[in-house]
Amino acid sequence: MTTRFATQPEIDDWNNLVIANPDGGNVFASYEFAMQKETGGYRAHFIMVDDLAVTVLEKNVPTFGKLWYLPKGPGVKSTKDLWIVLDKLGLFAKQHGVFAIRIEPELSRSQQPTLARHGLIKARPIIPNPSTITLDISNDLNKVLLNMPQKSRHAIRRAERDGVTVELVEASHENCQIMFDLLAETAEGQFGIRNYEYYRTFWQRFETAGLGQLFFAYHDKQIVAGAYAMTYGTKSTYKDGASIRKRTAYGASHLLQWRIIEWAKSRDVKIHDFCGSPPSDEINNPDHKHYGIGLFKSSFNKTVTDYIGCYDLVINPTKHKIWIKFGEKVAHRLHYYKKHDSYY
Repeated sequence: MTTRFATQPEIDDWNNLVIANPDGGNVFASYEFAMQKETGGYRAHFIMVDDLAVTVLEKNVPTFGKLWYLPKGPGVKSTKDLWIVLDKLGLFAKQHGVFAIRIEPELSRSQQPTLARHGLIKARPIIPNPSTITLDISNDLNKVLLNMPQKSRHAIRRAERDGVTVELVEASHENCQIMFDLLAETAEGQFGIRNYEYYRTFWQRFETAGLGQLFFAYHDKQIVAGAYAMTYGTKSTYKDGASIRKRTAYGASHLLQWRIIEWAKSRDVKIHDFCGSPPSDEINNPDHKHYGIGLFKSSFNKTVTDYIGCYDLVINPTKHKIWIKFGEKVAHRLHYYKKHDSYY
């Protein structure tokens, strides 16, 4: 029972190893996601902690050493297993010059007091979905539809009656540009986005791997909404969604989402993740900056799932204290100044 870097044959089979983790795997711990993040200043590592596949993204921070980030990991389902993994991974990280490990497992927010007692320190989120809404689609889709709130069922049927259609399209350069323009229009004043090249390479990378699909919704032969979704194991993820500002077809985004769900179901998916919402105690707050996003996603399922978010396992207390106090802020500013993109 050891902690070690994965062998090349294991790396070649990385996605299957991640999907075999107790949490069923997460697309943000996939090989493709790690390769995507390498284009933005990370170095990817693939580590085996006993039988657990752990995807690690490394930032080399001058004067501090290395910061390890585990996107949506480690893939455990209990705090008991978390401590076992972190004890071993912490020792391994220390041997490789790491001053802190930022973890992000999808454990219930109710576990937060336990994390603090074990010395983990709350950290800023990286993947922006510490709270999300999911939909169980393991049942027959007709039953799934009937169990959804009336508002979403009405919107889907209305869009169909009004002639809205949805197509699965190739993530060509042209289609990626259309999708990005829609995303930029939708994001204005609601959420931040990265540059076009990041999205284009992301969408094309996951499409090439057979894990991602771009969708467009049409009305009167015009594109009115777009979305990008991914499947990984028995889970699907609604990563990006956008629509034109001037709404010309009621329910187009709902029908688009339903077609994504049908596509995911055809790929043996059991759980569809809408990938981010306001937390459960803020979902009905109209002043929350993501209230509109939450309003749309909660029309499919009213239940919000809150995760613990990001925590730091401190390896070097002195360096970590300085990092949290001002080092991280400086790194963010310098990176944005040079790259005009997010540090993480």
